[in-house]
Amino acid sequence: MDVILERCAGLDVHQATVAATVRSPGPRGERMELCQTFGTTTPDLLTLRDWLLAQGVTHVAMESTGVYWKPVYYVLEEAVTVLLVNAAHVKNVPGRKTDVQDSAWLAQLLECGLLRGSFVPPPAIRELRDLTRYRKTQIQERAREANRLHKVLEDAGIKLATVASDVLGVSGRAMLAALVEGTTDPLVLADLARGKLRKKLPALRRALTGRFRTHHAFLAGQILAHLDYLEESIAALSQEIEMHLHPFARAAERLQTIPGVEQRTAEVLVAEIGVDMARFPTAGHLASWAGLCPGNNESAGKRKRGTTRKGCKWLRIALIEAALAATRKKGCALGARYRRVMRHRGHKKAIVAVAHAILELAYHLLAQQTTYHELGADYFDRRDKERAARRYVHLLENLGHRVTLESLPIAA
Repeated sequence: MDVILERCAGLDVHQATVAATVRSPGPRGERMELCQTFGTTTPDLLTLRDWLLAQGVTHVAMESTGVYWKPVYYVLEEAVTVLLVNAAHVKNVPGRKTDVQDSAWLAQLLECGLLRGSFVPPPAIRELRDLTRYRKTQIQERAREANRLHKVLEDAGIKLATVASDVLGVSGRAMLAALVEGTTDPLVLADLARGKLRKKLPALRRALTGRFRTHHAFLAGQILAHLDYLEESIAALSQEIEMHLHPFARAAERLQTIPGVEQRTAEVLVAEIGVDMARFPTAGHLASWAGLCPGNNESAGKRKRGTTRKGCKWLRIALIEAALAATRKKGCALGARYRRVMRHRGHKKAIVAVAHAILELAYHLLAQQTTYHELGADYFDRRDKERAARRYVHLLENLGHRVTLESLPIAA
């Protein structure tokens, strides 16, 4: 194969070591390899960078190994062009598996132009991404703690969740605090209800009659304290995210014009895909990278079922949540898309289809620096009137009607 890059290097990255192989032209036109192993502390990585520059290396390739690639990438990205590649795409020849041979194989693939780099956002987006991802883990942990609290209450025979829609609301918190402090009288506990919940006092008294023991009070107190800490942590993270999002505030505002995309979802979208869409040639490329487009599985001229591949889980979670919210909006084209797909493919695939549509909309809004224009719930009917007419005729015929279509004259 032709050599595309004259001087390049492959790195096999591990937790404690980095095996580096440099490929460069020899004195008689042959390709030479120079291998060396370095540590992964910052001084060792700086030595690696200086060694690569001394060899005249212009391009470096490494596998995305866990989180171990990150410090290596960050040290080298300002000095040379670094390609972060998917390990599944560069499997070595079977039976020849060592760190040095892995790095040499990467260097050979790189010099022939056979590697495609993964999307690594700029530092400002990376910082925002770290914050949004950690906030999501805290939100998930809060949900788990709330479920643990429900379990403790069920174990004690307290059926508060069957009466109150939000156990952790103002009324629920007051009742739980009283239970932790030792009050078990259902009349006293039910009287702590506020607002609309006071209309359910008889049901509350029955639900709050249970076997709430001392160890239940201890467990509930620990869980409530943890929930308070998590809520404070989430609020602090949201403030920090807002500060880091300030340079991209206009992009986040554009994204929030999409149905189902609120502030937090817009923050995640900016953090995961960035604001510069030049990295992705088309919206389809972005959807493929995110793992939200149907897979291609065709053999012998037959198209088989193709599932979505694995992508960024943080982006997928945010888009699925946005899709669920969009389907509940009235007069929305995304809701119409959901109902259109669900009739034939089911709920899950319809939600993924809407998430795919939201991601494509985000691509166009960021690329064209514009806002979303609602097409209406009847968009698909207007786009394909004949198909809609056939569908409605078919539905009426199934109901036992005979349908004759007559076109009306178009008004001047």
